Amino acid sequence: MTAYLIRHPGKARDDILIEDDPLTLTFTGGWAIFADADGVCLAIPAEAGAHIERVDQPPEPAPTKE
Repeated sequence: MTAYLIRHPGKARDDILIEDDPLTLTFTGGWAIFADADGVCLAIPAEAGAHIERVDQPPEPAPTKE
């Protein structure tokens, strides 16, 4: 599952983690736009100064045969 951690410098209480599958991130006209199959779910203006980091979760280990 794709997830993004959005941090706002100096405002830790405003940090959020968004996750959805599939989730896309595009940059258009000074905006970071997150969308899923239903459309846009979050848009952040460049002026907000947010840091966006993709967070990959490790794959599940395959089951072992005994």
